[in-house]
Amino acid sequence: MLETVSLIGMPGAGKSTVGVVLAKWLGLSFVDTDLLIQVRHRASLQEILEAEGYLRLREYEQQVLLDLPLKQSLVATGGSAVYSEPGMQRLAGAGPVVFIHVELAEILNRVKDEGRRGIARPPGATLAEVYRERLPYYRRYADYTAPPEQPSSVEATAECIARWLEQHS
Repeated sequence: MLETVSLIGMPGAGKSTVGVVLAKWLGLSFVDTDLLIQVRHRASLQEILEAEGYLRLREYEQQVLLDLPLKQSLVATGGSAVYSEPGMQRLAGAGPVVFIHVELAEILNRVKDEGRRGIARPPGATLAEVYRERLPYYRRYADYTAPPEQPSSVEATAECIARWLEQHS
């Protein structure tokens, strides 16, 4: 039985949506690190960004990654989790890390509310710049990249990941 599966990828890639479906199929608890940050700090990600800046939000994300229980869980990380080497090493040590890769054009189409979404990025950085900066990190930490075909539905992406996990566990 799988202990932990972690999902990484850009905001709008579908980590939380696919994660809920996949967790149900695999019989794992679902954990959304963005929600944990918001509960812990009693503020939305955007409020944290506005009050404390993107680097502080990344620190909070790292702390959540280092603190959260990793037992029979499917973890949907925040998009900037890959900036935390200790956090990513912890996730990788607990089980497979899956990069949900969605092309930039589709991310731009999905993320309409980026000004309210709480994306940890330097002031003035565009979503396209963030995408290009993060892509090598996602690829570096991923044990598997899904879905192999673009575009993909939530169920098709979850099924693709479940098949890969079955073959590699």
